[in-house]
Amino acid sequence: MPFLLFPMMLSAPIDVPLVRQLFSRPDKIAASDFLRREIAGRMREKLALVKIAPQRVLDAGCGAGSDLVELQKIYPEAQLLGADASYPLLQLARQRRHCALGAVGRLLSRWTALRNEPEQGLLCGDFARLPLAANSVDLIWSNLALHWHPQPDLVFAEWRRALRTEGLLMFSCFGPDTLLELRQAYAAAGQSQPTLAFVDMHDFGDMLVNAGFSTPVMDMEKITLTYDDSARLLADVRALGGNPLLTRQRGLRGRRAHQALLQALESRRNPEGKITLTLEVVYGHAFRPVARKTAAGEAIIRFDLPKKGV
Repeated sequence: MPFLLFPMMLSAPIDVPLVRQLFSRPDKIAASDFLRREIAGRMREKLALVKIAPQRVLDAGCGAGSDLVELQKIYPEAQLLGADASYPLLQLARQRRHCALGAVGRLLSRWTALRNEPEQGLLCGDFARLPLAANSVDLIWSNLALHWHPQPDLVFAEWRRALRTEGLLMFSCFGPDTLLELRQAYAAAGQSQPTLAFVDMHDFGDMLVNAGFSTPVMDMEKITLTYDDSARLLADVRALGGNPLLTRQRGLRGRRAHQALLQALESRRNPEGKITLTLEVVYGHAFRPVARKTAAGEAIIRFDLPKKGV
C-alpha cells in the first residue's frame, strides 16, 4: 500500500513503490545522466573548498555508481559505500566499480569487504532507514536524489545518526521552479499538474536545523535547457524520473490531450525559436556538531587542558 504523506511534512504525496519502479529501468533514465554528471561536477567544486579526510564515505542515492568512482579518486584511502532504492541501478554500480578497479585493487577490495561485512559495499534500501551503525560515516554525499523521498525530514535525521561527530553532509536536489514551463503548459492546456511540488531551500535549511545539524549552508541556481522540439523535452522529463505522485491521473491522457499539451509548449518558443525548460538546483551542506548533551539530557561541559610550558 503506498505511503501517504501529510502536507505538514513539506513534500509532495509521493508513491514510493512507483519511484522504485520508475528507476528500475536504467535504459529509461540514461538520457538524463548528462544532468547528474553536470551537477556532480559542481558539487565536487564545492566539496574542494572543505578540508576533510574522511575514512568512510556514503553516496546516498548512488544510482549506477558514477559518483562513487569520482569520490574514490578524491579520497583514495577512504572506504566508499553506496545506497539506493533501485536494485538494477546498484547492479550497474557494482559492475562499474569492478571495472574501475585494477586486478590488485579488486583483490584488496575483496579482502576489505571480508573484514568489514555487513556494511561494506552497496546497500539497497530506504534513505531514512540505512543499515549502518550510528556514528559510522564521515561524509554523506547525495546528488539529485533527496526530492524523490516523501519525508526529507526523516532522511536528514537518519543521515545525522549515521554521521560521526563533525562529519559532513553534502547534497543537491530540485527546487520549486524546476519544470516551471511544463507546469505552465499543462495549465494552459487545462490539464492536471504532473510534476512534484519540490521543496524550497529555506524549508530544507529548517529541516537540517531541526534534525540537529549545525550551520547549514544552502544555495540555489537555475539551469535552463533548450529544445528544438517539444517531444524531446517530454522525453527528457520522463528520463529524469517521470511522475511518481499519488495524485497523478491514472491511465493515458489521450491523443487530443497530448496534442493540446504539445501546442501549449510550442506556443512558448523564445525569440531564438527554442523551447526552454528551467531546472532549479538546490545545494546544501552541513556538519554534525559536537554533542552538548548526553542521551539522558545531561549537559556536557568540555575542559581544555593547558598546554605544557604555558
